[in-house]
Amino acid sequence: MSSPKTVSVPTASIRPLLPFAALSATYFAHIGFFNPYLTLWLKDLGYSLVAIGLLTAVQAATRLIAPYGWGWLSDHTGERVKLLRFAAVAALVLSIGLWFDKGFGWLAVVLFFMLFQTSAIMPMSEAAMAHLVSSGGTFDAKRYGRVRLWGSLGFLVTVFLAGAWFEAYGLGHFPAWTTLSLLALTVSAWLLPSHKEAVPSHESKKSVLPILQKRPVQWLFASVFFHVLGHMGIYIYFSLFLDANGYSKTVIGLMWAACVVAEIIWFYTQSRWLPWLSLSAWLVLCGGVLTLRMGLTASFVAVWPVLLLAQILHAVTFATHHSVCIALLSHHFPGSLRGRGQALYTALGYGLPGVLGGLFGGALTSHYGLASVFWASLVSSVLATVCAWRVWRLKAPVATTS
Repeated sequence: MSSPKTVSVPTASIRPLLPFAALSATYFAHIGFFNPYLTLWLKDLGYSLVAIGLLTAVQAATRLIAPYGWGWLSDHTGERVKLLRFAAVAALVLSIGLWFDKGFGWLAVVLFFMLFQTSAIMPMSEAAMAHLVSSGGTFDAKRYGRVRLWGSLGFLVTVFLAGAWFEAYGLGHFPAWTTLSLLALTVSAWLLPSHKEAVPSHESKKSVLPILQKRPVQWLFASVFFHVLGHMGIYIYFSLFLDANGYSKTVIGLMWAACVVAEIIWFYTQSRWLPWLSLSAWLVLCGGVLTLRMGLTASFVAVWPVLLLAQILHAVTFATHHSVCIALLSHHFPGSLRGRGQALYTALGYGLPGVLGGLFGGALTSHYGLASVFWASLVSSVLATVCAWRVWRLKAPVATTS
């Protein structure tokens, strides 16, 4: 199999991409307040750091099973859009459960079933959109970036507005924000064009096992696992870390906003930069920059300009890494395999690291303080870089084309 490349082609029409841009915007608008402020809401409800770690592990556990189940179903039926709509409606209904304070068990169950739906939405959306941003084995970085940046904009708006809102009115409105954002997501899901993909009988029987047996794919998923695990300090504990060091909720929102502005700039301009290196070389660079970012965050939390710089590195540690991974997945999991490829990326890259980050992170912070989780993230970042280097060594570094 030839080495994957990115390519920018003349954009004949952006109209087919607009519904996916709307879905990306509303999905990440939901994530933009939910992920940064979930832990603060749980703290406001009186839960300990260990309990918060367990509840965030429940959130991540859904990514272990839900994406692959939804991905398998969408690959075998071709009904990605119908399944997206069902998942969005179900999540909206389940969010009502957050309005009732019935204890830890109730909250764990509600979060599990609600996030079981939302955790599969973006993998199915990426798979449904794949034919619009890739052709002939190449990945159109420009078209993909133009869609994905709307997700970053949605995240930016809500992370900033929610921070100001919660600072002024408290975290008691967190359930209302959840329901309203999922309502917007549901509307955007119903705006997607109704389309059933053709699934030839011989395609529907394809297995992912032969692909998973390839060494470059194995090292790719290992790199993704450690890379995202390295981010768990940010995703789960960053808001708590800043709060414990005296930062206001507005400033916390601004710190999150800074990293999202950086990723928006990357997504908009990535077609210029990706051709500079091969995809596997970018993977190595992303791991190295993540190691630097975790070291700065752990060491200089009291020095806000350094902390701001660390957040801006999100352009490389997340945005660049995500685009490179999507391009590599499009290469390794083509056709009717792409739903399961995206699902494996979500499960192995976000589900398992999220579970481990929530469980072990809670134990670390309880015994050694919040800074310890960022030092642990640094170790994971180094391992991600080593695995990425193995991907680079197994495949000759081929420069991307523009």
